[in-house]
Amino acid sequence: MIKVAIIGAENVGKSTLMNALLGEKISEVSEVPGTTKGIIKRAFGKVKIPKTMKNPIGGVDELLLIDTAGLFDPEMELRGKVLSEEKFKALLEEIQGADIVIHMIDATKGLHRGMEKLHYLLKFRYEKPIIVVINKIDLVPREKAEELRLIVRKRLEQEPILLSLVTMEGFDELLRALGHYAQYAK
Repeated sequence: MIKVAIIGAENVGKSTLMNALLGEKISEVSEVPGTTKGIIKRAFGKVKIPKTMKNPIGGVDELLLIDTAGLFDPEMELRGKVLSEEKFKALLEEIQGADIVIHMIDATKGLHRGMEKLHYLLKFRYEKPIIVVINKIDLVPREKAEELRLIVRKRLEQEPILLSLVTMEGFDELLRALGHYAQYAK
């Protein structure tokens, strides 16, 4: 089983992404930051891995999606409003145990410093493959989304996927990235 943790600041669209990937409402979605107060896990289903990927005989593996509470307040450098120190540590342990991380950034807020630090910790200390997603691009002008893409690429040293979970722009690209990283998991 390949564990995929969806992380980000509060109200970035983690639960909406989980629901979109699963094709059903599993995680509660709200405009109120801090709606998800812990960890929600659901199996995505089996993913066919072609013979050219992962191993010479190919195979099938199952993805387990992990929706996490917002780790940081999107406006300030503070831990998420609903997270006690204990819950924050439990979330970090869950993320460290993931095989793949989807790091979500809100196009209307930009890259959060706390999330940037966590990104580097996961990428370099724990050597996690990370898919960076800039969500809510439908809410900003195209130029601003492109500007943020360049900033994220420079600061995180990684090309982000521009995503809208309203128009589904970038969703296929995200699915391809998940399939790509799944071949290296475990």
